[in-house]
Amino acid sequence: KKQRTLPRKKMEYSNGFPRKRDVSLQELSKRLAEFAEVRGWDQYHNPRNFLLALVGEVGEHSEILQWKGEVAKGLPNWSSDDKEHLEEELSDVLLYLVRLADVCGLVLGQAALTKIVKNAQKYPVTSTNHTSNSTYN
Repeated sequence: KKQRTLPRKKMEYSNGFPRKRDVSLQELSKRLAEFAEVRGWDQYHNPRNFLLALVGEVGEHSEILQWKGEVAKGLPNWSSDDKEHLEEELSDVLLYLVRLADVCGLVLGQAALTKIVKNAQKYPVTSTNHTSNSTYN
């Protein structure tokens, strides 16, 4: 009996990486460390420099949204170029944040999970506040 096989989904790639792949903070940290090491940048990579770079990138991200007014989820009225620009700036923020945590010797993913637990204790769910508080304070 001939076995039916499903057609293989063609993998899309972007810059040599599979598109839409979930990436761990640990993988980002490792790749960033390797990126810096082969370029001899470790001498410049200290917490102060990363914090200042991170603040600058947050400023660039802010510039994108500054004059847009209210922005709907999913950015339905944005051009693909505008979305790509936002994606690049958000990526810069993430990469600097991950690298900052790494040079400080912190495990960012675990710290974030711990913070969510603390926030859940600080902001318990009640019938009067179920939509008014955020877990990201």
